[in-house]
Amino acid sequence: MGSIRPTLQWAVAICASLALALVLDRLAVPASFLVGPMLIGILCALAGATIRLPRSAFIAGQALIGCLIARAITPALLTSLLQSWPFMTAAIFWTIAASTLVGWLLVRFGSLPGSTAAWGTSAGAASAMVAMSQEFGADPLLVAMMQYLRVIFVVLTASLVAGLWLGPEHPVSGVVATASTQSGDTNVLSLIGTLATAAMGAWFGLHLKIPAGGLLVPMAIAALLQGAGYLTITLPKELLLFGYGAIGLSIGLRFSRDLLRRTVRALPEMLAGTFALIGLCGISAWILVRVLHIDALTAYLATSPGGLDSVAIIAAGSNADVPFVLALQTFRLLVVVVIGPFIAKFLSRVANGAEEKG
Repeated sequence: MGSIRPTLQWAVAICASLALALVLDRLAVPASFLVGPMLIGILCALAGATIRLPRSAFIAGQALIGCLIARAITPALLTSLLQSWPFMTAAIFWTIAASTLVGWLLVRFGSLPGSTAAWGTSAGAASAMVAMSQEFGADPLLVAMMQYLRVIFVVLTASLVAGLWLGPEHPVSGVVATASTQSGDTNVLSLIGTLATAAMGAWFGLHLKIPAGGLLVPMAIAALLQGAGYLTITLPKELLLFGYGAIGLSIGLRFSRDLLRRTVRALPEMLAGTFALIGLCGISAWILVRVLHIDALTAYLATSPGGLDSVAIIAAGSNADVPFVLALQTFRLLVVVVIGPFIAKFLSRVANGAEEKG
């Protein structure tokens, strides 16, 4: 694809993304308008595409998803979440312990450099981990490969689990249809207010350099305005599909043949680490089901390691408890961003000690 003009590359990527998304939607795959563009983005990147989605489009997609999630946040739900905070905290630290264990195993028995393995297995926001890894001496390309490889498998496995859990009788795009129906009963001013809130929140999230701020800040502002009665969140179907597609295509296009070439040797251990982490997080989901008596799909999505925006989309489209999923994912993101550097330094020292003994 690198030999054709960028305009044609965009045409191929967008048309193929839309076609695959519609096919997946027809097959009742959850978050089909996220998964389809993501898979097409990967194929385009591996085919040599030179296009990259502008960061502004990705942030806009996050902001729209943040507003979508905000609409589900009510005082009653927040109260119920506060009552479960000890178990949520335990689940978060279990995930951090699991990612540390997987990182240690890769450092001790794998071929990856210590700091790179540490940052690559951190269960936080992929973009935040990649950005911080470079400041601590890790290879950002390898870290990006590990992080986004995990995001892709988390999205695919979560989508598969959601589809198997719901069964074919449930509409996958129910959240989009609901949003469209509800927005039809409101006026243009509500839509303008929602878009202004999303734009303002995204701007603050970017300028304050908050991890996943493009999603979290619009979500927080929209939820507060909605709770105070100043905003009726209005999201037409077309806007939501744009948000899903922008996030999926952006993730997919970040891959490259160059990156794959550099990591072919380490690919088996990366995949092993990814599936080990997903499996260990699945154990914490099982515990949450037993202790809190929540449904298994909500517990699985809430404990999935990484991909806050992607998991939120799948949760919203699969009738899971979106506020619970988002609360646990967000809480873990903040904890990992704070203690991630310390864990990475610890694993790097472990790696250096093993090399000296060797």
